[in-house]
Amino acid sequence: MSKQAVLLLAHGTPETVEQIPEYLRNVVSGRVVPKEVIEEIQHRFTVSGGSPLTEITMAQARLVETELVAAGEAVPVYVGMRNWRPYIAEVVRRMRSEGIEEAAVVCMAPQNSRTSVGLYKRAVEAEAMGLRIDFTEGWARHPLLAEAFAERLRPALAKLSAEVEDRVPVLFTAHSVPTRTVEAPRDEAAQGDKKLWPGNGVDPYADDARATAELVAARVPEIPRWWFAFQSQGASGGPWIGPSVEETLDKIAGEGVKALVLDPIGFLCDHVEILFDVDRLFREYAAKLGIRLERPESLNDSGTLAKAVAGLALSGLKRLRG
Repeated sequence: MSKQAVLLLAHGTPETVEQIPEYLRNVVSGRVVPKEVIEEIQHRFTVSGGSPLTEITMAQARLVETELVAAGEAVPVYVGMRNWRPYIAEVVRRMRSEGIEEAAVVCMAPQNSRTSVGLYKRAVEAEAMGLRIDFTEGWARHPLLAEAFAERLRPALAKLSAEVEDRVPVLFTAHSVPTRTVEAPRDEAAQGDKKLWPGNGVDPYADDARATAELVAARVPEIPRWWFAFQSQGASGGPWIGPSVEETLDKIAGEGVKALVLDPIGFLCDHVEILFDVDRLFREYAAKLGIRLERPESLNDSGTLAKAVAGLALSGLKRLRG
């Protein structure tokens, strides 16, 4: 039997503020990043106390490994990062050097996009060289993913509702992306890599993000109302998909809402887009509108999340065995 393993993929994050320029160049595939953008990201990183994304993802991998052992699959779980160390390419090479022949690959970004998750997949494939892989394209509608978010949302919603003595609505969010990255070029000749734009050219990301929100909301019937928005639009040129959190908060305030839970269902752990954007920027923005804004605990060490990822990995390992 072939020697198997599981590979989890994540965005990656630098360890120090000095590493941010190099990290941002990786994020934008080598394009020039304006000085003011670098300085703003460094500021957010510093104010947030850094980003725990890598540390938490490694801990999530250990939880997944434990779940696999409990299911009778004692296989190693590796972690590779797209934009920082340990880079995907380095980890795949190490897997091959350690005799791994087959790997079930799961991206820790459930909402699939051809130009984000798709790039993770291409990074793995570029170094596979005989390593057989089974890549989970997306899992935004996984019932255990929805339940993991619901488990975190219920106590936060109950606490705030009790404190304000009223039922509290919810704003679900996912990370925004540049519109150009999810819309296929209209000119077929300009589409470039056909691997990114097969079929009708419709990218699933926006629909996937909203689908996760819908499934979470369905599991928490005490929510009286909910909205969805895309957060953390970047500073690169051109439009980003929306609606933004800020314009959605404006709308919510106009409807007389005074307390709100913001639930970032596009993220599986704490990092700067939660610790700074949600906990500082959006909370302050909401306060100026007369809204008290709170958020649930991030999934981080969620056992239900670990079960979801382990289940995806088990299915991949089984497919590899034929």
